[in-house]
Amino acid sequence: MKATEPTTLAGGATEDRRRRKARRTRNALAAAALELILERGLAATTVEAIAERADVTRRTFSRYFAGKEDAALDFVRGDGDRINELLRARPAAEPPLLAYRRAVTDWLADRENPAWHVRPQVRGLLALVDTEPALFAAYERIRVDAQEESVRILAGRLGTEDARDPRPAVVVDAAAGVLSAALRIWARAAGAPDSGAGDLAALVEQAYDALTEEATSAAAHLGTDE
Repeated sequence: MKATEPTTLAGGATEDRRRRKARRTRNALAAAALELILERGLAATTVEAIAERADVTRRTFSRYFAGKEDAALDFVRGDGDRINELLRARPAAEPPLLAYRRAVTDWLADRENPAWHVRPQVRGLLALVDTEPALFAAYERIRVDAQEESVRILAGRLGTEDARDPRPAVVVDAAAGVLSAALRIWARAAGAPDSGAGDLAALVEQAYDALTEEATSAAAHLGTDE
């Protein structure tokens, strides 16, 4: 037994090094894509230029990303994964909508794994999503993937596997839609410090409060309909 332990530890250490190296390479490519697109524009940015700035080959780029849009928006995918991780960790007794809201709140407040909005240049790239169709399409693909996973998580919380049960999808579409709306307001306010939209966390809370108020108001009016 003792003779095999050093080999096991060495193998594990090698695997950890490989993972760290892969993560560094992926992060370098994503950062290079973001920087170049903001510097040159999407059309003028090539995959070859991204690989060169990250000091890797074109072939290496293709191992990580399907295209320059996916690379530049890799932070969106990473944070979608993080929100879903936090959603899984919410107490089982929490209503699904509240659980999603609090997962988003925890994501925005996490300093060990900072949300992308505190990273340099990301706000500028997000503002381009509305004006660049290819970026928008990539953003939507990433968003849909994350939301489909959120639906599966909430279905598990609700104890339903019935594809006809609308509750998980309705909650995710509403909650994620609120987050997307707040992000767009925040991104469009770039360069406008007096807009009142500088604090993303506060803006997200306001947006969720607005959803709750509208839902409560609608429910009250439905109760009085004849």
